[in-house]
Amino acid sequence: MRSTRLLRLLDLDFSFTFSLLDLPPVNEYDMYIRNFGKRNTKQAYVQYNEDAVDRDIQTEETETRGVWTQHPAEGAAASGGSGSGELCDVATAPKVDTPRLSSFLRAACQVIAVLLEEDRLGPEPGWSPGTQDGTLPISDRSSQLNTGLPFLQSKGCSADRTVLCLCASRGQRQTLVSVHGLPGAPFAPALDSRYVLCVWDIWQPSGPQKVLICESKVTCCCFSPFKAFLLFAGTVHGSVVVWDLREDSRIHRYVKLGDCFWTFRTATFSTDGILTSVNHCSPVQAVEPVSTSVYRKQSFVLSPFSTQEEMSGLSFHVASLDESGVLNVWVVVELPKADIAGSVSDLGLIPGGRVKLVHSAVVRLSDRLSHTCFEFWGATQTLNVKFLPSDPSHFIVGTDVGLISHGTRQDLKVSPKLYKPQQPGMRPVKVNVIDFSPFGEPVFLAGCSDGSLRLHQLTSERPLLQWDCSTDGHAVTGLHWSLTRPAVFLAQDDTSCIYVWDLLESDLGPVAKQRISPDRLAVMTVMGEAEKANGCFLALVLARASGRVDVQYLKRTWAAPVADELRKLQLLLREAL
Repeated sequence: MRSTRLLRLLDLDFSFTFSLLDLPPVNEYDMYIRNFGKRNTKQAYVQYNEDAVDRDIQTEETETRGVWTQHPAEGAAASGGSGSGELCDVATAPKVDTPRLSSFLRAACQVIAVLLEEDRLGPEPGWSPGTQDGTLPISDRSSQLNTGLPFLQSKGCSADRTVLCLCASRGQRQTLVSVHGLPGAPFAPALDSRYVLCVWDIWQPSGPQKVLICESKVTCCCFSPFKAFLLFAGTVHGSVVVWDLREDSRIHRYVKLGDCFWTFRTATFSTDGILTSVNHCSPVQAVEPVSTSVYRKQSFVLSPFSTQEEMSGLSFHVASLDESGVLNVWVVVELPKADIAGSVSDLGLIPGGRVKLVHSAVVRLSDRLSHTCFEFWGATQTLNVKFLPSDPSHFIVGTDVGLISHGTRQDLKVSPKLYKPQQPGMRPVKVNVIDFSPFGEPVFLAGCSDGSLRLHQLTSERPLLQWDCSTDGHAVTGLHWSLTRPAVFLAQDDTSCIYVWDLLESDLGPVAKQRISPDRLAVMTVMGEAEKANGCFLALVLARASGRVDVQYLKRTWAAPVADELRKLQLLLREAL
C-alpha cells in the first residue's frame, strides 16, 4: 500500500541516456601497432618554463647596448656591439677593389711625381732635363737623363761607366733600361766589380726608377712584352738572368753613397743554377720575348697559360740565342708563394723570389745552317734573332756571312730558308741588326757590316730594296723602325752618324743625316707612341761615349702619322716586287 502511494508521487525521467563504454572493433593495423609498434621505446614527460616568474613593476625597463672595438683588427671584424636580447652584430670592414685601387694609385702617383719633379727642377740653375743646348737639328726638343749619380761616375763630373746597351719597352713606351759597364776607377767595393742596369722613365729624368746589378757583363736585354715589370738579360758567360721589378726592396742590398741610401737589386733568377746541358756555352747574343697570346689566336694551339696569367702579362716565353747557334726557349713561371728561406730545388732562384725560367725547347741553328747550303765555310756565327710579331712561331736569325736564316719553333719547313742580298755568292759580311715592322706588315730591315741596308719581305728570298752606299761603306750598328710612321726608320753607323729614312719622300737614300760629335755616339734606341691623347712623339735615346744619355724628340715631320701611309707603303713595296 505504501509503495503504491509513493509511486503516485515519484516519476522517473528517461529523456537522457549515455553509454558507459563505447569500444569500436579493432582493425588489423591497430592490432599490429598495439603488439609490435611500441617496442624499444621509452616515454618521458617534460615540463617547460616551470621556473618563470612574472612580477608587476611600475618603472619602465632601461634599454642597454654593449659596444666593443679591437685594434689591430682581427680579420674583417674591427668593431661591433649588441643590444638587449639581441645577437652580437659585427661591423665588417668596407669592401675595397684592390686591383682597381692599385691601378689608380700607380697612375696617380706617376703623374704627381712628374709634376713635383718639374716644380723642383724649374727654379734650379744647375742640371736641367729640358735643356735646349743639346738639341740636334733633326729634333724639336731634347732632355737629358741624370747619369751624374754616385754609382755611375767617379770623382769627376761626367759619367764614368760607359753605356753598353739601351733597350726600350714595347708595352710601356716611356720605360727604358740602360746597361752600364765597369767603372774606370775603384769607387765602392760592393759595386766596383759589378755591372749596373738603370730602369728609367723618360718623363722623370732626374733619376732611375730601379737600379739593378749583375756580376757578369750584360750583352743584351729585353722587357716583358705587355707590362714592363720583368727584365731579362743575357751575359757574356752564357747565362740568362731575370729581374722582377715588383719585389720588395727590403730583400735586396742597400748601399750608402754620400748622404743617400740606394737599393741595388740582384737578379731574381739566373740559369747558372740549372746544371744541365741546356745552358749556353757561348756568349748570349740576343734575348727576345715570345708572346703566346697572338700565336694562340692565329694558330689555335693550346696555350700552357691560364686566362688569368694572360691578363697579368705572364703568358709568354723568352728566347735566348748564343753565337754558336743554340736557340733556347724558356717558359716564364711565377710561383704562387715566395720562400724567404730559399728553394732547395731551384738553385738559381733568389730567396724571396717568385719568378723563374723553365727550359722548354732548344733549336740548334748550326745544324740547319750547315745542311742548308754547301757554300758555308766552317762554323757560322749567329748574331741576332727576331720573331715575327704577327706569328711568333716564325723567327729570323742574322749570321756573319751576309745571310739571314728563316725557321720555326716547331721545326717545320719554311720558304724561303735563307734571305740573301742582291749580290750572288758568299761574302764575309755580318748582319749586325734586324728589325721587323711594328705595323703588321711581313717585312723587315737588315743592316750589315759593309754598310748595306736591305728591306726584305718574308716570302721573298731576295730583298725588295737594297741600299749599298747610303752610309758610304760604314758598318751599320743600329737600325730601328719608327713606332709612329710605317715608312720611316732610323739607322746608325760606326762613325757616330744617324740617318733618317722616309720611303714616301725618297726610296733612294736617307732624307736626313746627323753626325754626333765631339761626344761620340755609342748606342741608340727608339721610343715612341702614336696614340697619345696630347699628341704623338718619336724619340731617339742616345748614349754617348762619355756615358751621358739624352733623349732627342724628332721633328713632327717624321713623328706625326700621315694619312693612308700604310696603304702607300704597301703600294710602294708591291711596285718594288
